[in-house]
Amino acid sequence: MTARFDISGLDDVIHGRVRLGVVAYLASAEVADFTELKNLLDVTQGNLSIHLRKLEEADYVSIDKSFVGRKPLTRVRLTDTGRAAFARYLKAMGQLVEQAGGS
Repeated sequence: MTARFDISGLDDVIHGRVRLGVVAYLASAEVADFTELKNLLDVTQGNLSIHLRKLEEADYVSIDKSFVGRKPLTRVRLTDTGRAAFARYLKAMGQLVEQAGGS
């Protein structure tokens, strides 16, 4: 009998490359500005905006927009909901790796 191969624990909101990068970075950095994330993840402004909106809609990040002088500043933080979702995601990935390894 084949062991159950379960991918149901993978959070579709987090699982994309860019969103996973945002959440993983914020899990340790606590806060990052938009330009920092854009450069870190090597994505366009529009692409990052779309991914941040998806994370914000899931309440995984909070976005604070302000101005420094006349220059806009967008800062992104991982919410408690986002941190818990990331922990569940990492646990599910760990289990998936174990299943794939036959452990």
